[in-house]
Amino acid sequence: MTTASGGQQTLGSVLFYRQLEPLSIEKHRSLGVSQVSNPFSFLADTHLVPLTVDEFGLAAVCYPIIFDTQSKTPLAVMGLRPGMNVFLGADGSLDPEVYLPAFARRYPFLPVMAGQQGQPQPAQGQEGDRVLVCIDRAAKMLSSTPELPFFEGDKPSRYTQEAIQFCREFDMLGKRTQEFVKLIEENGLFELTPLSLPRANADGTPGEPQKIGEYLRISESKLNALPQDKYLQLRDRGVTAVMHAHLLSLGLWPKILSRAARIQASTPLSN
Repeated sequence: MTTASGGQQTLGSVLFYRQLEPLSIEKHRSLGVSQVSNPFSFLADTHLVPLTVDEFGLAAVCYPIIFDTQSKTPLAVMGLRPGMNVFLGADGSLDPEVYLPAFARRYPFLPVMAGQQGQPQPAQGQEGDRVLVCIDRAAKMLSSTPELPFFEGDKPSRYTQEAIQFCREFDMLGKRTQEFVKLIEENGLFELTPLSLPRANADGTPGEPQKIGEYLRISESKLNALPQDKYLQLRDRGVTAVMHAHLLSLGLWPKILSRAARIQASTPLSN
C-alpha cells in the first residue's frame, strides 16, 4: 500500500497539497476562501488518508483502518490504488454518509515545521517547536474576493483563527496517535498482512487471488495472548477500545472491493 503520513510536516511534498506557502499578511492580505462545488474533490487521487486514534470510532463504520508498513501511521482506506477514491463521484462529490478524516477537513491549512532559515510569523508549538501555518495556494476554494477572508485589517480573521486552532488540536491528536502506535509496537501486536483481490477463472470458478500490496494490522491472536496484567494496563489507558474499533473496521474490505469493482468496470485499470 502507498505510504501516507500525517501530523506536522516539513516544507515539501505533502499529501494532496500542491503549492504550500506560509500564511502571511504581506502575500495573502486580500485572499480567503469562498464556497465552491465539491470542495473535497482534491481527494480524487488519494486512496489512503491519515487518521488519528480519536477518529477510529467514527471511521470504523465507513472503511477499513490500517497501519502504514513503514511509518505505522493509521490510514483510512478510501480506495485500492492511487487515483481511485471509491467515496467520490465522477464529478468529485463526496459520499455524504462517509466520515471525512480531520487530515482532510483542515485543508487548505497545514501546520509545517519551520526550517532554520528565517520564515515569516512562525507559531509556537506546545513544546517550543517553531511551526508555520501554511496554505495550499493552489486550492480551488481560494479567492481574491473571498466570502471568508484570511485577514481583517492587520489581524487574522476569526475564520483564520479558528482554522489555526483546529490545526493545533489536530497536532495534539497526532501526538496521542504516536503514543498509541508506540504502545502497540512495545507489546508486539502488529502483524504484516497481504492485500489480495479475488479473481475468477475463465470458467467462472474462483481463481488464485491477486496480491496488490500489504499493510500492518493489529493481530487479534496476539492481543488475546497478552498476559492479563498487560491487557488491563492497555484497557485502563483506553487503548483496547481503539484496537477493537480497528479490528471491527477490517470487516469492511468487501465494501471497498465492491465499490472499486463498480468504478473499474467503467474506467478499467491502465496497463
